[in-house]
Amino acid sequence: MLTEAGSPGGPRPDLADALERGEIVFFRACPVELPPDRDLERLRAELPRQLKAKNVSYHPESGRLRGVAAGGGLRDAVLDTLTAHGAGVRAFLRECMPALTEGWTVGTTSFRPIQERGRGLSAHASNERIHFDAGAYGATDGDRILRFFVNVNPDEDRVWCTKGTFPDIFARYGAEAGVTDGGLLERGPVDRLRGHLLRGIARAGLGEAVLADSSPYDRLMRRFHNYMKDTPSFQARDDTWREVRFPPFSAWMALTDMVSHASLSGQHALVDTFILRLAACRRPELAPINILRGRGEDARVQGTSSAGGR
Repeated sequence: MLTEAGSPGGPRPDLADALERGEIVFFRACPVELPPDRDLERLRAELPRQLKAKNVSYHPESGRLRGVAAGGGLRDAVLDTLTAHGAGVRAFLRECMPALTEGWTVGTTSFRPIQERGRGLSAHASNERIHFDAGAYGATDGDRILRFFVNVNPDEDRVWCTKGTFPDIFARYGAEAGVTDGGLLERGPVDRLRGHLLRGIARAGLGEAVLADSSPYDRLMRRFHNYMKDTPSFQARDDTWREVRFPPFSAWMALTDMVSHASLSGQHALVDTFILRLAACRRPELAPINILRGRGEDARVQGTSSAGGR
């Protein structure tokens, strides 16, 4: 379930292939230069008291910063820090996975300043409940959700758990969740018109309207996401449940529409979100949209099962 990316400058496994197989790619030391210690300490010390949303997020399509209650110097400092970090992550991913990142959509760079354990969010918003990401950056239409994480807490591990990958979980729970009828997963005329209008608004710099976009596939994935979070029997620990720990200043990335995950504990993380084109994938048969279409019949025998753990 966990693939180590190797030491800086050393041999590196095929990261794109590992991601598509549903692996969490782990870096013991973050491969991207981190913000200066003084900037990170300011984020850790001040943002928990200035948060007005679930997280603090920089939206590159509009150049706006969301989630910070304060203005002035703090807001400018956070914007500068997240902008620079996001640029570093993008450069690294383009260098190590040029084919997979071709034509991607760059999403938000965010800072998560609040302790995940016991945060008290609603079930659907809680990171403590195991889920697949759905609609992470508006409509994906079956494209893949990649997230790159860095634990910038100097003292505490960030702790995840997983119950496996999409093919296995869909096979076990898809019928109960009401998502086994693949049906029409592409946009109809109304969805196409809505998407065209929202993308036009975003290109005009009038806000993050693209985040409100949707599609039949994304709505089905949202249904599965909500089922997982709402169902105690699914959340219960069983023989598929695995804990994964990420030490201070380590980094990791995963296709979070493929890898089930929850953040059990941890405070202070940087997270970058990207939408990767399905057409850029070398193993599209493993993608959730093709599992839902019934074209991933043999996916679980191609190395996607997470039953083995690290």
